[in-house]
Amino acid sequence: MGVKLGQLVPRQTLKLEDLQSRSFAVDAANILHQFLALIRTPDGVPLKDSKGRVTSHLVGLLYRTTRLVTEYDMKLIFVFDGKPPDLKADEIEKRQKQRSKAEKDYQEALARGDLKTAWSKAVSTGRLTREMAQEAQELLGYLGIPFIHAPCEGEAQAAFMATKGEVWASASRDFDSLLFGAPRLLRYLTLTGRKRLPKRGTSVPLQPELIELSRVLAEHKLTREQLVDMALLIGTDFNSGVRGIGPKTALKLITEHKSLENLPSDILEKLSPNYPKVRELFLHHPVTEEYSISPTPMDKEGLVRFLCDERGFSRERVLSVVDRLAKAKEPKRQRSLDSWT
Repeated sequence: MGVKLGQLVPRQTLKLEDLQSRSFAVDAANILHQFLALIRTPDGVPLKDSKGRVTSHLVGLLYRTTRLVTEYDMKLIFVFDGKPPDLKADEIEKRQKQRSKAEKDYQEALARGDLKTAWSKAVSTGRLTREMAQEAQELLGYLGIPFIHAPCEGEAQAAFMATKGEVWASASRDFDSLLFGAPRLLRYLTLTGRKRLPKRGTSVPLQPELIELSRVLAEHKLTREQLVDMALLIGTDFNSGVRGIGPKTALKLITEHKSLENLPSDILEKLSPNYPKVRELFLHHPVTEEYSISPTPMDKEGLVRFLCDERGFSRERVLSVVDRLAKAKEPKRQRSLDSWT
């Protein structure tokens, strides 16, 4: 879910053309969840192969991602989550309960013949399994698109790569990337993306949004550490926050008192006692420096076998993607480092 900082975060709306030839460390779990949520039939059923295996995540990677690479010359490095922190256990359990309720509501709406409500509930039922993540990695390998395994949270690893200047920005929908220190966060890296509004049973068009950490901090006269303290008051994936404190109140409190330790005792005592561990998790998250961000040659035979022979994809459409990628990878004049970062 991520921390709710949206109303306090200045952002710049861009067009995909503005991102031409840029490089991104993509939060893989984040984008795969989007594919699983939105690539569905009108009655809310995810796309599946003849054996009943979900393919929505593969469809999104194959068609949407490769168009970003071929049409906009983007360099994408997908970052997959490692073992979740122990502090995330409560959030994981909460999400499981939310999915179970959404599944129940979805089935009830289907039984009533209410397809609009059914679809709005279905988008919250998607679950990214370990097998799906492995399938996504296998597909990326065949496509020649690099991916890496984070030791813990993928967002933190992506932020680390952006901080090092290895990529231009971290790509995720969650504002947690800012807490992890990403100097630039690019939200909605998609071609014709739409933001779902489940309560309305509809969605709205999206455009890429660029958020710069330095601008966020300067606008509110905060340090990154203070931004993290604000998030701890609001609530994150690793702590529940203080009931009744939203973004504006958190900003006011941290602006006045400078840190959590200086807050009035009646507020501080409502904060989970493990908040120092959560703070440390954002400021010094486990990351790895053992990875490669270089694209690899496309494996046409492996791609066709995996998608067409094993998963029932249209051979014609897959070969069309192969042709696009092959043309995009044709030798070009040497780019300068600045074209990637």
